[in-house]
Amino acid sequence: MKFSEMTYTRPDPAASKQQLSALTAELKAAKSYEEARKVFLSQQELMSHISTAATLASIRHSIDTRDKFYDGEEKFWNNFNPELEEYNQAWTAAMLESAFRADFEKEYGDLMFVNAEIALKTFSPAIIPELQQENDLTQEYEKLLASAQIPFEGKVYTLSQLSPFKTCADDEKRLATWKAEGQWYKDNQAKFDELYDKLVHLRDAMGKKLGYEGYTTLGYYRMGRNCYTKDDVEKFREAVVKYLVPVADKVYREQAKRLGKQYPMSFADNALEFRSGNPRPAGTPDDILAQGMKFYSELSPETKEFFETMLRDELLDVLSTEGKQAGGYCTSIMDYQVPFIFANFNGTQHDVEVVTHEAGHAFEAWTNRKRIPIDYIWPSMEACEVHSMSMEFFAEPWADGFFGPDAKKFLYSHLSGALTFIPYGTMVDHFQHIVYEKPEMTPAERHAVWKELLGVYMPWMKLDGEIPFYSEGMGWQRQHHIYSSPFYYIDYCLAQTVALEFWAMIRKDVGNAWQHYMAYTVQGGSRTFTDLLKNAGLESPFDEACLRGVCAEAEKALADFDLTGIE
Repeated sequence: MKFSEMTYTRPDPAASKQQLSALTAELKAAKSYEEARKVFLSQQELMSHISTAATLASIRHSIDTRDKFYDGEEKFWNNFNPELEEYNQAWTAAMLESAFRADFEKEYGDLMFVNAEIALKTFSPAIIPELQQENDLTQEYEKLLASAQIPFEGKVYTLSQLSPFKTCADDEKRLATWKAEGQWYKDNQAKFDELYDKLVHLRDAMGKKLGYEGYTTLGYYRMGRNCYTKDDVEKFREAVVKYLVPVADKVYREQAKRLGKQYPMSFADNALEFRSGNPRPAGTPDDILAQGMKFYSELSPETKEFFETMLRDELLDVLSTEGKQAGGYCTSIMDYQVPFIFANFNGTQHDVEVVTHEAGHAFEAWTNRKRIPIDYIWPSMEACEVHSMSMEFFAEPWADGFFGPDAKKFLYSHLSGALTFIPYGTMVDHFQHIVYEKPEMTPAERHAVWKELLGVYMPWMKLDGEIPFYSEGMGWQRQHHIYSSPFYYIDYCLAQTVALEFWAMIRKDVGNAWQHYMAYTVQGGSRTFTDLLKNAGLESPFDEACLRGVCAEAEKALADFDLTGIE
């Protein structure tokens, strides 16, 4: 069924709660595993229906945040989801206490119970008001970003529409773009500060209500972390500073030489990789999607069927339009057993990465679309990002079709970008740990922390005040995840490390690499992140040798890269 034909119906809150309560009672009263399993499958069906309605409302609201109907529905879900969580938790408790738990584990594995125990630690009816406020505040943040109207060279642009000019080869125009964008954030800085301050104190209060020291422990539980700890993340951050920051620093020193600039460079100059301009996709959005179809058709029979379905059933919304929410994502529409990709094409290499990155997520969801429990369709967040970031590397042999004459630029940029991203992403995580350890910090103190971390993780950035929003330590306010998904961002860094493992494997034997990728993907969310890796014959990013190894190989590849004829 096409996305436009999928009907949205708001569920009746009272009826939904009553149904879930009744199923919970039936599960407790079950006299046999057969009875308990039947009730469990009914609960899965109910949650699939509710999830489908919530997802359709969310997608349509993000496509046009000005749509009053779906804006109202988003507000409904912001209030209803926290209320329903109380009933979900009662169901979860009944599952954990079921006399037939061993039978469920035998059929479905024990991870559903491991995750259920973690989920119980994230909620109490006492925090429903805070959860509702949190939803409203994050929605307000997204709407603020979507509302941007930035004057530039006689026209007015949204943040996404302005993005291509941020990598313009003309130095003056590029700097003017960064200043225009930064000025819009500065003009709205008081609101950004206010929203985040409220979110930090709200989350800190939730953590304390649930008996934790503050938000950090709760944040880890809410992320569903089931196989690594805060200490593991700290060790990873140390390895990033030790092994990756020096490699990334060399990348930017070489870039400064190419551009004829003095190191360290400004934020605007760091955004330009080649004097002749950054790689740009060849052709229109339709051309990019057509090349995506060619790539997936030739990669494997499974990916061919998957992408044909995505195009036929309107499961990609990728053009940047007025009122559209910024950013991109992939989600699942459960009842229809299909993924959906949302993005904002803007004429940069990011457009191609949407077709590979977000479709990597979508392919995993497609592959596991019939899994029971439905929570096994997707693995944990860092595991999900492996599918997407690795798929980007599998697409590299098709770079000529995506980028035409800029293909060689792209291949260099893609590898260097993967390496230079990890320090940034790790800094985002470090920043959040500091913020939630000291929730009483003022907005000015938070900006100072970010500026200090820039010196540790991104020493190639010149903090000279040329673009105040960035150089004064406010650039973190652009990062959606800091507002809406605290502690998420390190997942990208862990996954990028694994994706670089795939990059190294692809260089040696793409067929072998794809076998490992499928071995990883077909497990869905039935295993923890570290077990998914182990079962697919991959190293864990928590092993220092993993990061050390990929850094050494990537550093050599960049040094050997032939950029002859490219300015």
